[in-house]
Amino acid sequence: MNALISTALSGVLMMFVGLFVSNKQQIKYFAIAAVIIAFVANLLECPGLQGGSRIYYGMIEVSQFSILFNAVALGATLLYFILSGREFEKVGEHVADYFGLVFFILAGITLAASFSNMLMLFLAIEIISIPQYVLAGSDKQNLKSSEAGLKYFLMGAFSTGIMLMGITLIYGAAGTFNIAELGLGTGSIHPLALCGIILLAFALSFKVSAVPFHFWTPDVYDGSPTVFTSFMATVVKAGGFIAFLRMFHISFTGGTISEHWLLILSIIAACTLILGNFTAVFQQSVKRMLAYSSIAQAGFMMLAVIAMNKLASQGIILYAAAYSIATIGVFAVLMKMKDYTFEGFNGLARKSPLLALATAIFLFSLAGIPLTAGFMAKYLVLAAAVQEGNLLWLVIIAVVCAAISAYYYFRIIIAMYFKQGDPEVEPVGSGFKAALILTIAIIIILGVFPGLVLQFV
Repeated sequence: MNALISTALSGVLMMFVGLFVSNKQQIKYFAIAAVIIAFVANLLECPGLQGGSRIYYGMIEVSQFSILFNAVALGATLLYFILSGREFEKVGEHVADYFGLVFFILAGITLAASFSNMLMLFLAIEIISIPQYVLAGSDKQNLKSSEAGLKYFLMGAFSTGIMLMGITLIYGAAGTFNIAELGLGTGSIHPLALCGIILLAFALSFKVSAVPFHFWTPDVYDGSPTVFTSFMATVVKAGGFIAFLRMFHISFTGGTISEHWLLILSIIAACTLILGNFTAVFQQSVKRMLAYSSIAQAGFMMLAVIAMNKLASQGIILYAAAYSIATIGVFAVLMKMKDYTFEGFNGLARKSPLLALATAIFLFSLAGIPLTAGFMAKYLVLAAAVQEGNLLWLVIIAVVCAAISAYYYFRIIIAMYFKQGDPEVEPVGSGFKAALILTIAIIIILGVFPGLVLQFV
């Protein structure tokens, strides 16, 4: 609850900061201070739980798991502000408003991690989505940004309608909005409940860009300002998955009803893995490749939703941290490049060794190479699926797709280290270099000592 209140208040505060502070660089420091305060406030709530959870009016349930996820989301956002906060100035004049919208998205993410009522789920998803529509179309000088904002808004409106219909059908079958009291995991399957679960799964799949509900993702990510694409593809996606996990694991577990939604989500996960990876292979723009890569990574995170065990909970937390930090790092480097194509990275290791090294480590983590956080994250979600017993076919598909992903990630590494070129790179300050080194250290430390995070799950 502390995280929800502090992020919402920070969003309001940032709007007022824009009225009284004209120096755009100072606005960034206000935002960094606000996210640090939210991070500390979130952790301060943990001792009072005493190993249990706290329910507020039957609507919100704060647990150690939700606090840990909030810490991951806020920590990743802090790195995002430090690495990419200066890029907000290049989008437009309303820098404080952009930061404020990011904080409102964070408020929705914290709500998604702790809702105990389907109405709160709906509010969380909308609080996350609406500011994103504005950010996607915020670059008024770029027609692709306007197209991205409009396309995202229209597709998001349809998915919201599908979600509301699903919630309505589930309420009609269960007679309550409280997810712990739905009682849909046992007994015979009510037709309304089954239809509602399918619609809810489709709507949430849209929010996390899972196939076949991914069609908006490449155009929106490519057209949006790169600095906002970085946030949408990482922290926001992780927030969608935590809502997915919470809804399905608490409400629809056990009995014959699990077999139905498990099959549906397994097919969605398999299609997401296959299409995301194979399509990323043929991209010529690194930014668009990362968009399809995010779809493929969604397939791996879907494994944690499907596997209902402790490893799945550990996997989704570590995956959210590893994927978010590595992708934010890659986008931070990408924003320093003038050319977003693979050829634009030719010879980067000679011109800027630190940028090339950081990019290589981030890509190693995304590919799941040992000694990086991404390796342990992939291992945990795959182990969770194996432990489930009947998902071996899905695990085999995931492993094959992970091998395929190494191809398009290593294309960038080969371009940086083994090809000749003179890439155009913006000047990099000492502060950015220090933040980049810190991000590299976090990726390696989480890869070598994942227990630092997992011990709290």
